[in-house]
Amino acid sequence: MPQTPHDVIDTLVGIMPGTALDAIRARRPEARKHAQASYVGLLVPNEPGGVSLPERFAIAAFVAGLHGEPQTSAFYVEGLRSSGAADALSAAIAQQVDKARAVGPYGRYPKGPLSAEDQDGPLHRVADDERAALGAKLAAALEHVHMLVLHPRDAAPPSLQAMLDAGWSTTDVVMISQLVSFLSFQIRIVAGLRTLASHPA
Repeated sequence: MPQTPHDVIDTLVGIMPGTALDAIRARRPEARKHAQASYVGLLVPNEPGGVSLPERFAIAAFVAGLHGEPQTSAFYVEGLRSSGAADALSAAIAQQVDKARAVGPYGRYPKGPLSAEDQDGPLHRVADDERAALGAKLAAALEHVHMLVLHPRDAAPPSLQAMLDAGWSTTDVVMISQLVSFLSFQIRIVAGLRTLASHPA
């Protein structure tokens, strides 16, 4: 099982005890505690249930890769390796990140004033010859995750149904969606804290 840092956000940012950033985070102790608890509950739970640890870290590495955060990506790629995943799976996730990375977000709003912000963009599909290394379930998960990250306005029942058809349970789909939401939050917090670290007052 991957080693869990005392505080993952502090680890990703490089926050040391007693520093200015440590003091900033200490002002929100509950937020700090709950962010770490979310990481533990979503990435390294005692009972993984229908989504194994390698699958959780594979999805996390894919999400971090889509966001283009090298250090966070490296953290989750290492977590994937430490979770017991085969080297072939790590390589397959790296390949999917390279293929799926885009700018985004894309999608279309319901017809109205916000339609001016509509933007078309690529949908990610795992090629047939790439599915063997991922498996049908994880391949479907990556396609769904890409939709959530880069096409949030286009998320629709067919994407969820594709997950169910691949063998995920409804509980699994909810958990994977929660994982994506948490990672998006975590990555933004880390990016913001790194900006503060590079521009001290």
